[in-house]
Amino acid sequence: MTLYFIGLGLNNEKDITVAGLEAVKKCDGVYLESYTSVLNCAKGDLEKFYGKKIISARRNLVEGDDNEIIENAKTKNVAFLVIGDPMAATTHIDLYLRAKKEEIKCEVIHNASIISAVGVTGLQLYKFGKVTSIPLENENVETPYDVLKDNLKSGLHTLFLLDLNPDEEKYMSVTDAIRYLLKIELKRNERVFSERTLCVGCARIGSKDQVIKAGSAGALLKHDFGKPVHCLIVPGKMHFMEEETLKLYS
Repeated sequence: MTLYFIGLGLNNEKDITVAGLEAVKKCDGVYLESYTSVLNCAKGDLEKFYGKKIISARRNLVEGDDNEIIENAKTKNVAFLVIGDPMAATTHIDLYLRAKKEEIKCEVIHNASIISAVGVTGLQLYKFGKVTSIPLENENVETPYDVLKDNLKSGLHTLFLLDLNPDEEKYMSVTDAIRYLLKIELKRNERVFSERTLCVGCARIGSKDQVIKAGSAGALLKHDFGKPVHCLIVPGKMHFMEEETLKLYS
């Protein structure tokens, strides 16, 4: 019996790989991790395309001590579907380790992740520094600002992953993220981030209606990025080719 960790990519039901779809077809139980991101399609679209009933797996199911995913994988083939790449989030690595401790055979089938897909902006992936997240509840949170500060000192780009709570239909936007950084800057006055700072706002990367907009933080505050999922990039020191590509999105 095998527990398959299967990446779904970033857009819709058709982004799954051939290897991933073949694995889903032979599974008795199929779970969809439903708290770190959302696809541009409904769960019903996945069920129709895959020919399988899918169980939504919220955080308490995936991280709970009495884990039905692991228990079921002891006696049957189980698929754990993850938007993006299955090993991009710590919570999925934790599930993998717990399954291994139970001597369950695990197989990982990778797919596109936002970590790599942001290369479409023209910013070179190897020049990104530490990736950080901005939580929805961020009143006393300053770590993302500190990450930006450290990355900029090294001339590196910063990717901000923006929090979401699909159960409550709460999604952080590019403009929310910029306001957060401006708020911390005002509080600390360290000249790290201002309305003149060059930013790249992204929405629904990997979809046909993706939005990529480059400009000053102040200018992006006036832009409507539409539906989730969003992310924000603050470039560091750029190569001329990076600068040239960003002009396409200005």
